[in-house]
Parts: sequence; structure tokens; C-alpha cells
Amino acid sequence: MVIHVVRRGDTIGNLARRYGVTAQRIISDNNLINPYNLVIGQALIILIPETVYTVRPGDTLTSIAARYGTTVSVLLQNNPSLTPNMSLRAGQTIVIRFTEEKRRDFTINGYAYPYIRRDVLTRCLPYLTYITIFGYGFTETGELIDIDDEWIIRIAYRYKTAPVMLLSSITEDGTFSGERASMLFQNTELQNRVLDQVVSVMNRKGYVGLDIDFEYIEPQDSEAFIQFLENVTARMHAEGFFVNTDLAPKISSAQRGLLYEAHDYAAVGAVSDTVLLMTYEWGYTYGPPMAVAPLNRVREVVDYAVTQIPSEKILMGIPNYGYDWPLPFERGITRATSIGNEYAVQIAARYGAQILFDPAAQSPFFEYYDRRGTKHVVWFEDVRSIAAKFELMEEFQLRGCAYWNLMRPFQQNWALISARYNVRKVVL
Repeated sequence: MVIHVVRRGDTIGNLARRYGVTAQRIISDNNLINPYNLVIGQALIILIPETVYTVRPGDTLTSIAARYGTTVSVLLQNNPSLTPNMSLRAGQTIVIRFTEEKRRDFTINGYAYPYIRRDVLTRCLPYLTYITIFGYGFTETGELIDIDDEWIIRIAYRYKTAPVMLLSSITEDGTFSGERASMLFQNTELQNRVLDQVVSVMNRKGYVGLDIDFEYIEPQDSEAFIQFLENVTARMHAEGFFVNTDLAPKISSAQRGLLYEAHDYAAVGAVSDTVLLMTYEWGYTYGPPMAVAPLNRVREVVDYAVTQIPSEKILMGIPNYGYDWPLPFERGITRATSIGNEYAVQIAARYGAQILFDPAAQSPFFEYYDRRGTKHVVWFEDVRSIAAKFELMEEFQLRGCAYWNLMRPFQQNWALISARYNVRKVVL
């Protein structure tokens, strides 16, 4: 595997010849919409096949996997063109393995809303251990606020990806409510009414675990939140389910602020089976321009987290998006636009921008002027920034990662995982 940063004069054709791969492989692994308009500074992942196989009449993914001692999931990861229908045709060449040595196993989770596009969903499922569907709230009387999740669950099972239910303090209008969360934490009868319904839905729909996502908890509810988690975990374990809890990105136990104070890393880590560190949103919609998940800031969170929670319980959050800020930035006035990572490169190509890379944040960015003459700066993720995040996960021996979120395509990210890592799959 090679990460190639585009220089002036590079073309898909000469890169294919240089690395001994097909042009189509480069185009596919990077999901290039216009491969004839590469951007200077753009990062491309180049996967180099080691073993390939030509499909014969009567072959199936299962029979080929058995022949080479691998799995159908790995074949789908190595050949993303197969994922939509999981079908083969005689004469087709598929990749069995790449030259890159697998480094280690990771648990990989990803969050999705029920309105995710089907093609985007199927493209990422082979690379996931779990898919967490966002998300169930509850009414003041303890009734679950239902979502349209069953179609995702059916497809997830087809791709051997385990579905996880998410419970939060999201209200009927789609916003987090600290008041509703407090009501739940302080009322055991309400908790049990909600959890009875959660268990019923999980059993009926085929969920395997529960994600607890309560943000902006009032500090006075900190102890009640832990007692709630203890109740949740006892109920879930009795039913054979696991519990993952989402945590704000803290760097110390004394960190102040509504987002952080009730998230006691040590206490939550002791109760939960796994935790997600929400290591993103340093760059955000109303904040000053910067990387969404600068590696130096992410490192600070992980460095603290492993002193409070066993590393084998920790999933590190990875953003699948960037932001486009109009300049100059004025606090309280400027509003950034959330964009996909692949779309960011398309913007750079459209306006002739050069992509740069910040060595401290380990993140790409660029500036451009739009048609009206307004200057913009864009920070996003590419295969270099994702590789750096995985190396941090390796360094700290974390359990894995979780993507917020899966709603936009990011093929070179999945190609990196395919080349370097084994994705844990659970028995369904």
C-alpha cells in the first residue's frame, strides 16, 4: 500500500504505471468522480494486489473464500465493486489479498441515521463490526420514540455487521434535553418502563447491544447517571446484550463545562462494556476554522482516558466529515458548512485550490475564493489523517474506533482498513 500525494504533472495513467496497478483500481479505491482533474496536494491510496483470482462458472464468494482460507467479508472489503449485490460473473478478476501486511485486529463501529442512502450503507458495512442506528428517545411518560430502523438491520445482517440500538435524551423534535435526561435518572420507575420497551425492541428487531448517548447532563445528575448506567447494564446483561456509553472528549477529571462534568471516565468505564470517546468537533459549525479532529488534541484525550479506563474497552471517535468556513471568521456570525471528505476534494478541484497538510493536526486543508470573491478555508479528513488516527489507536492498544457518521461516502478510508487491518466480526 502506498499513500501518494499528487504533484504537478501526475495523472491516473502514469500513477498506475508507476505502481503497477490498474487505473480503475486507483479510481475505485479513492472514489474519484473526475479522475482526469487531480488536485495538487490530494492524497491517493494505492492498493497493490498480491493474490488475484479469475472467477470461473459456478464459483461463489463462499467457495472462493473457503479455497483461500479467508472470509466473504474480506473478499467484499478487497473488492468494493462486489458489495451492492454480492454477485460474481465468470471471467471477473477479484483480489484475494494485498501486499500490505495486516497489522492487528480492530473493532469498528459506525453511526447512521435511518435515512442513510442504501448505496452508501452497503459500501461501508463490510468494514464494520457494528452499526449503531441513531436513535431512540423517550417521552415524559416513558414511551419510546420509534424510528424506521428495520430495513437497515436486515441489510446489516446480510453483511455480517451487528446492529446496535441507541438510546438518548433526544426529544420528539430531535433535540437533546437535559431536563428529560434528569427526569429519567431520578425516577427508577420511569427507567424501568423505558428499559422494558428497549429490551422488547432489541429482541424483536434483532439488536445485539445498546449504545447510551446522553450529552449535556446537568452536573448535579452525575451520580444518578452512573446509577442509571448500572441499572441499564444489569438489564442488558441479563438479556445477553452489551452496553456502550458515549463520552465527551475530556483531558482531565477536573474539566469544567456542561458537556464534561457528569461524564466521569473512571465510573462510566467501570460500568460499561465499552466506551466511545467523542474525539471530534474541535472544528465545528460556529467555531473558528480548524481541523475537526486534530491529532494533537485527540492524543490528549486518549492519553487521559487510558489512565481511567482499560484500553481494551475504548473506541476512539473518528469524524467522517469536514467544514467549509467563509472568511474572515467572526464569532457569533460566521457559520461553517458541514461537507463530506470526498466532496471537499471536489471543491478544491472546482476552484483550482492546492491541498496542504498540517503536521501538528495531521489534517488536510485548503483555501479558495468562490464565484462571488469570498475567501473560504476547508478542513477535512483524508487517508493520511485517518492513517495517523489508526496509528494512535495502535500505539495505545485501543479496542478500535467508531465513525461519526456513515452518511457520506469515504472510500479511501475503507480501502486503508482493507489493506492494513482485520475487522472483527461477531457471530450473528
